[in-house]
Amino acid sequence: MFRSKLSAYRGAVLGLAVAGVMLAGPAIAQTTAAAPPAPSKTLDAVKARGELICGVIGTSPGFSLPDSQGVMRGIDADQCRAVAAAIFGDASKVKWVMLSPQQRFTGLQSGEVDVLFANVTWTMTRESQLGMQFPNIYYYDGQAFIVKKSLGVDSAKGLNGASICMLTGGTSELTVQEYFSANSMTYTPVVLGEGEEARKAFLADRCDAYTSDGSSLAGFKASQGDKANELVILPERMTAEPLGGAVRKGDERWFDIVRWTHFALVTAELNGITSDNIDTFKASQDPRIRRFMGEEGDLGATLGLENNWAYNVVKAVGNLGQVWDRNVIGVDRGYNNLWTKGGLQYAPPFR
Repeated sequence: MFRSKLSAYRGAVLGLAVAGVMLAGPAIAQTTAAAPPAPSKTLDAVKARGELICGVIGTSPGFSLPDSQGVMRGIDADQCRAVAAAIFGDASKVKWVMLSPQQRFTGLQSGEVDVLFANVTWTMTRESQLGMQFPNIYYYDGQAFIVKKSLGVDSAKGLNGASICMLTGGTSELTVQEYFSANSMTYTPVVLGEGEEARKAFLADRCDAYTSDGSSLAGFKASQGDKANELVILPERMTAEPLGGAVRKGDERWFDIVRWTHFALVTAELNGITSDNIDTFKASQDPRIRRFMGEEGDLGATLGLENNWAYNVVKAVGNLGQVWDRNVIGVDRGYNNLWTKGGLQYAPPFR
């Protein structure tokens, strides 16, 4: 009797399962069908304007700093260009808005800029309280100190009683306060509003040390030419500083565009695709490459972009490694390398 009841139960369950599959079939088909991209007020405004308005610091070597011809250079600048290339197929369609650390969040919140690439560290409160989201981490960094060799210090632990130049409006002040407190050390803060002002103050001996992200310090040191050897970046990193692009909350499609533009740079490097050889990949028979290049499928359409948007990004600015190599001087790539090379840069599949 027990076996007969069990057989009847199994039959009933199987029948319900089959019926469920039959009933669910059309619904499943509907959910897997390609849906039109969600509207994006930001994307619509950018297209109507004919240019991307990008917020940058504009005084940060290696990240955003005009060259001798007035052309904005750096990793942040290239991230902006990549987004413009994704939208317009033209990386030059960028309007630069230089924002100090105190101004950058207000500039994004108010709509003055469409996206922010301004040495911004992704933190919980910035995302939970300031109405912004971080689509990517394009640079893994850490706050450090730079000193003159003449100070005779080779570790941050030797800075007890030192004066420290730092920027207001960012995380530097709190980080230094917490580091010195944790190590039972004292210091005198010299708080300044602009990076260039802080660097000049340090060089003029208004402070014993200058603190900023290690990458920024390396760019600053390299910019000193023959005098670079007179400066030392101390080995300690007081924080983990994941630098990301920032967008306003409430526009998911725009968030997706900025996020996947970065992933395009990572994916290109992973597959050996550069700005120089990308056209040779148009003949690839690898379906993953063909989707990435826009040769088949409609990945671009899901973002409200042309299907060859990723091709346009890489053709214009190169892959992530190329962006690094032309902008970063004197810094080991380390965590910023691809995951296949021991780093943290990783991209989800383009499918």
